[in-house]
Amino acid sequence: MSHDSSHDPHHANVDHAAMGIEKEHPTWSTYWKVAVILTLITVVEVWIYYVPAIRDSRAFVPMLLIMSAVKFVTVVMFYMHLRYDHKLFRVLFTGPLIIAMTTIIGLMFLFGKLTLLK
Repeated sequence: MSHDSSHDPHHANVDHAAMGIEKEHPTWSTYWKVAVILTLITVVEVWIYYVPAIRDSRAFVPMLLIMSAVKFVTVVMFYMHLRYDHKLFRVLFTGPLIIAMTTIIGLMFLFGKLTLLK
């Protein structure tokens, strides 16, 4: 039984980068830089929590939400390789994500955990 390589994308003369399917994957250098950035954001989040003036202000929850969202996007884009996959996967992931974030923020306003006025 012989293997037909005409249907195998690794053997076909297809330019995946031109089709937007695949980009060059990150190196070790990229991973440690992303890890340092995530660590710094986490340090800032913990520092903000322990500063009473910031913790008692109206900006406390939005600041933590924004930093958490930045960390989430960074992890998804680099460690889950969404940045290097086809753009369709990005759309299929971000659409439901936007709906979920809007729902969560709406529920936080509804139950008083997030307010614009104090």
